[in-house]
Amino acid sequence: MIVPMSQRIEVVGAVIVRDGLILAVQRGPGKALPGTWEFPGGKIENGESPADALLRELREELLCEATIGDLITTTAHDYDFGTVVLTTFFCALNHDEPTLTEHVDLRWLRPADLLSVDWAPADVPAVEIIMEKFAS
Repeated sequence: MIVPMSQRIEVVGAVIVRDGLILAVQRGPGKALPGTWEFPGGKIENGESPADALLRELREELLCEATIGDLITTTAHDYDFGTVVLTTFFCALNHDEPTLTEHVDLRWLRPADLLSVDWAPADVPAVEIIMEKFAS
């Protein structure tokens, strides 16, 4: 199915790894998909590269700086409000401790425990890839 561009929402997500643990953040009330967990990140603005958008979003959402690593995957998920096209990257924090500004909780999870939280559907393919990568 071809989705009109007006319904495509291009977003990026940071899979932040520290000491073998992966950061997950929980969406708050008043947002789409409240209470679900996701990788921090957000919409790519006009003229931004995915990497630039991710660095900006991490500064805005978690008040931290990060180094962007390898691309994990790009997947699309259809929601009632449009199709989210999510590109995820491995990232490492640059000495900063994340501070919540938009989310209500954060957890550092072992890769084997990633499915212990309720992920937003668009994030699930990346979660599965990460779990497989760390299991081998």
